Amino acid sequence: MELFDRMLELSGQGFYCAQILLMLALEADGKEEPDLIRAMGGLNGGMGFSGNACGALTGGCCLLGYFSGKGEAEELEDPGMAEMIREFVKWFKDFTEDAYGGWDCRDILEGDPSNKMKRCPELVESVFAKCMELLAGRGLIAL
Repeated sequence: MELFDRMLELSGQGFYCAQILLMLALEADGKEEPDLIRAMGGLNGGMGFSGNACGALTGGCCLLGYFSGKGEAEELEDPGMAEMIREFVKWFKDFTEDAYGGWDCRDILEGDPSNKMKRCPELVESVFAKCMELLAGRGLIAL
């Protein structure tokens, strides 16, 4: 199944940007983590549907952290994690400010709920590709 089709399928099942990004990452890693996906729901709609920071941005940061962060006491965080996330945030900010005038959900949707279907799938797909590129560039995943 194509990435875009899988994203639309997940959206049709009631998942949102941040959740979709982590579901795609988990699938790429051969895992399922319903508790993690449930927790990601707090980022939906710009954090609790407040219209603030886009779930594709916060979800992308979580995706990067999933592959590079510390998860257990004896585990070490990848030393380049913070730099990688900063690079992603800068890319996201530049991309969304150029395309939509801002990086909050309210900016991206411009008060028009129909923009969710027009803009969000393309944005989530771009975020996923950028995250995979960053992770692969640091040798944290194989493409």
